[in-house]
Amino acid sequence: MPFVSANGIRLSYQRSGRGEPVLLIMGSGAAGRVWTMHQTPALHQAGYETIVFDNRGIAPSSAPPGDYSLADMTADTLGLIEALDIGPCRIVGTSMGAMIAQELALARPDLVRCAVLMATRARSDATRRMLLAADRELRNAGITLPPKYAAVRTVLEMLSPTTLNDESAASGWLEIFELTSGQSASGQDSVDTVGDRREALRGLTVPCRAIAFSDDLICPPHLVAEVADAIPDCDYVEIPGCGHLGNLENPDAVNTAVIEFLGKF
Repeated sequence: MPFVSANGIRLSYQRSGRGEPVLLIMGSGAAGRVWTMHQTPALHQAGYETIVFDNRGIAPSSAPPGDYSLADMTADTLGLIEALDIGPCRIVGTSMGAMIAQELALARPDLVRCAVLMATRARSDATRRMLLAADRELRNAGITLPPKYAAVRTVLEMLSPTTLNDESAASGWLEIFELTSGQSASGQDSVDTVGDRREALRGLTVPCRAIAFSDDLICPPHLVAEVADAIPDCDYVEIPGCGHLGNLENPDAVNTAVIEFLGKF
């Protein structure tokens, strides 16, 4: 993968397809190539060029020591857009990537043509704050969960009961997460402490669509709906039978919702 220098670090990226550019921003702890499983092929078929990249902390992009902030990640993405000279471009983000997209659209609306915000939120409620605090306490204690246990916890947090109750699908996901257990971007763990951004989002002028997944435990529909309510004229789509990884659990429905919205702009 080629690299660009952005915000003082190196970011690996991949461009593919032909047409107007769509930048896809991945969530915490995952590589940009995850988008290539389902989203980039659909976008190419719809006539778009796609750009995926690895956020700081994900190899082979730079992994500076210490905690990362949402401002860091936003500045990285802004630098990437400028380095590749693709602005204003359509943006699709999921989870942390959607929160980066929100901040980027607030700070530099001239670089963002429109944005799809999947599994996003503007704040953490009591349950999400407790989940984050519990993960931080475990990490600070130096405890590493056994791979099988970590895999079970991950699928319970990230996937829908629809997937978990499908024995073949659940077995495949458990195997994947067991193999990747312990591969995390620790600096990204602090990114989600952003306070309450609802009031700031009321000033966002870029066209947005918020997509929620009905069974998402990390960014549940009521928190995604708060983002849609805060952003002027933002529409809201809820996709059933999906957990936090809805773009992988039900890619056809997700791709349809993304491409239909992007085609308006």
